[in-house]
Amino acid sequence: MTEQAPQVPAAHPRFAQALASLGLSDVEVRSFPDATRTAKEAADAIGCELSQIVKSLIFEADGEPVLVLMDGSSRVDVARVSEALGATVKRANAATVRAATGYAIGGVPPFGHVTEMRVLADRGLLAHETVWAAAGTPHTVFPLPPKELVEHAGGTLVDVREAATPAT
Repeated sequence: MTEQAPQVPAAHPRFAQALASLGLSDVEVRSFPDATRTAKEAADAIGCELSQIVKSLIFEADGEPVLVLMDGSSRVDVARVSEALGATVKRANAATVRAATGYAIGGVPPFGHVTEMRVLADRGLLAHETVWAAAGTPHTVFPLPPKELVEHAGGTLVDVREAATPAT
């Protein structure tokens, strides 16, 4: 009896359908046997800079889900998101993330969600030629030029990253 290699999951079917509907069927979805749930895990698996990973983060703005796209090496400044939206903002819990997107935390892609929502994309994403985002599972990612990714996500470019704190 020969030993079979472990099955590596493909893109989530809903996300694969979103790619097709956007005319992106030729985008390469890469699968990894180990999870790429965190930005660091994804960057290590891909072999790219941490800042080339796109985190798709769900917040609640006055009770409505909002997607914030942020590079993997930065943190979101909730006050800046609140200011950009003119709303009271807080991080969404896991149940809200799944209900709004149809995906679990660690696999949320930048588009292809079950709920239409506002999308903010931090300008820092534009610093790269290519960025990588989750493809609907904690084991899959895909590359796109950042401007194209933001456009397909229906995102508005904003500055919502936490300011670097000077060393003392």
